[in-house]
Amino acid sequence: MTAIRHLPEAPTGRRPLAPGAGIDAHRHDTHQIVYACRGVVSVTTSAGTWVAPANRALWIPAGTVHEHRAHGDTDLRLVGLADNPLCLGHPAVLAVGPLLRELIIAYTCDTESGTHVSGDGGERERLWAVLVDRLKRAPEHPLHLPTARDPRLTAVCAILHRDPADGRTLAELAVQAGTSDRTLARLCRRELGMSFPQWRTQLRLHHALLLLADGVSVTTVAHRCGWASASAFIDVFKRAFGYTPGKAFTM
Repeated sequence: MTAIRHLPEAPTGRRPLAPGAGIDAHRHDTHQIVYACRGVVSVTTSAGTWVAPANRALWIPAGTVHEHRAHGDTDLRLVGLADNPLCLGHPAVLAVGPLLRELIIAYTCDTESGTHVSGDGGERERLWAVLVDRLKRAPEHPLHLPTARDPRLTAVCAILHRDPADGRTLAELAVQAGTSDRTLARLCRRELGMSFPQWRTQLRLHHALLLLADGVSVTTVAHRCGWASASAFIDVFKRAFGYTPGKAFTM
């Protein structure tokens, strides 16, 4: 069993990551904001995976065992917090507007080592105060892909992870899992906290972000992730993220 690293303090700083690189499972005693100002970052815990493009940040509460993964050439920014201004006890995805983006970049711009950023103490304190104020105003977004526990639902989830474009109905997938669609629907609500169609859309958006980060074209992403057309994919993507997939990595 791999040892889980323990950090008393969540680091603050800049951490560039190559495509596919990551940070292995660890935990820290303080809270942390994880933000990729370029690329896409995913954070995985025992409860599932959270994924964030450049207009989203990830909130990691103290004590949470988690690992990071970069998708595309990723400029990762980490902000450690001793307090919990968001009053959130679970990982979450937060919206990042233009001002909050620049505040995070400015606060982490001078280091890649995880040490504190240099500069005038008063200036840094003022920057921090505005950053925390904007964090408190950042709405939470449901970009969580929960992990199933029941073997029957786990089997169905694995099928769709391997091929998000698999368009079979829940009843058809239930036959392969040796159960009924009613049982699977009940398990989805209980273990995933959402309906099966909602979870499948989350899964497809998750995979779409990762493919876009790797430079795959919008049309190909739409096909690989199960949308009937590029326009249908663009519509769902824009409603979820606030911009079109073509602009996802040009912001």
